[in-house]
Amino acid sequence: MYDRSSVNPEPVDFLQIIEFVYRSLIFSGAGKTAACRELTCIRNISNQRELLLEDGVIGPRMVSRDMKTIPNPGQRKRPGFKTIISSLRHRNFRLFWTGQCISLVGTWMQNMAQSWLVLELTGSPFLLGLVGALQFVPLLLFALFTGAVADRLPKRPLLLFAQGMSMLIALVLGLLTLFNVVQYWHVAVLAFLLGAMHALDMPVRQAFIVELVGRDDLMNAIALNSSVFNGARIIGPAVAGLVISTVGIAACFLANAASFLFVLGGLLLVRVREEVDGRGGHQNLWEDVREGLVYIHSNQTVFTVLAMVGGMSVLAMNFNVLVPVFAREVLHRQAQGFGFLMSATGLGAFAGALTLAYLSHRGPRLKLLLAAAFGLCFCELLLAPVRLYSLALVLLCLAGFAVSTFSASANATIQMNVPDHLRGRVMSVYSLVFIGLVPVGNFFSGTVAHLWGAPAGLALGGGLALLFLLFLGRRLLRHQQTPVS
Repeated sequence: MYDRSSVNPEPVDFLQIIEFVYRSLIFSGAGKTAACRELTCIRNISNQRELLLEDGVIGPRMVSRDMKTIPNPGQRKRPGFKTIISSLRHRNFRLFWTGQCISLVGTWMQNMAQSWLVLELTGSPFLLGLVGALQFVPLLLFALFTGAVADRLPKRPLLLFAQGMSMLIALVLGLLTLFNVVQYWHVAVLAFLLGAMHALDMPVRQAFIVELVGRDDLMNAIALNSSVFNGARIIGPAVAGLVISTVGIAACFLANAASFLFVLGGLLLVRVREEVDGRGGHQNLWEDVREGLVYIHSNQTVFTVLAMVGGMSVLAMNFNVLVPVFAREVLHRQAQGFGFLMSATGLGAFAGALTLAYLSHRGPRLKLLLAAAFGLCFCELLLAPVRLYSLALVLLCLAGFAVSTFSASANATIQMNVPDHLRGRVMSVYSLVFIGLVPVGNFFSGTVAHLWGAPAGLALGGGLALLFLLFLGRRLLRHQQTPVS
């Protein structure tokens, strides 16, 4: 008898054993070709393992115990549910995303309640439209400069300031409404101030995501953010309608103010490196803005995608103007029917965001971006002659799917092609062309619908957008660049 514990044998090299077996098989005649092929594969794996051992990447125990330590670079894991929520494995993003889930529902509640309040105070669709325009004007005026500020200063304090001020605005509007002293000019001024906070919040928030998840999970995080936005777009107005009918308009504003506590709490718990841009050479904001615009012009992928987003925003994303007219004058539906049409758009957008999150492991794909853009155009062209309500619901759901997929893909494509020190400035331009051009698009579609009807607005917008895409699509595929590492 001998003591096994005193023996320290060398680890068994299973690759050598298998190689010996295959050498024996080669001379048997049967299976000679297959054995040679398998033996070559095994030798390649062995060589890779020896190189990793020399570099200290893996240890001997990993070599002897697990033959699958070296993955096949061409082999991909099948995407599953974990792929959809892969960015939530980052603690910082979980905190931020959870706060957004609650806060965005409150934001959509306030949007609906504000529109209802203006109509109760004035009864004027024009004044309602003016309030909506006042929320977009600050984005047109200040977005480029807030993007430069986002690149100069730590982003988390900027977001805390913007979200805190938005909470204060909602609280003031809620108290004014609760005590029955609210007037139209109060709503107009507060809408402008809220728009100013959005002008700061949007580019900073877009640029902040990469600091929470890194580049590997950036596309998934963008898709999940889009899903939250579109999910809140479905839930928020429905909850607001129930609250207004049972409690009153003021409760929607106060609920929105309370919802900001969750996003503020999440931001306070986030732990990121807050660095001030120390590259030096800053003379003024104009120089910073110019640097960002020069980069956009020099990067053909970023420039073309931004141009595509701007064109689609003006020509093909005006459902808030065209769908109400289409529902009333073409489909002969009242408020409930119109609500279902908009819900179908929101449901499709939510599904599109989840689909993109599922596909995010592949990274941004220009062909997917173009397919979504063309799909939106075709949905609008097909919707124009429709007179059947159920078919309109299906087409609007598909259009919402296309809008969400296109916008999130464009966002991810731009962010993957931008260096970190320019991210805020580039994303401010994205916010400008995607959201800031909404009034221009609304004016275009509203004018066409007023002159020739909603079907003409859908057909003309979809047709012009299709021609625009045919030109830009070829340019985009011809000039696509390697993402910034």
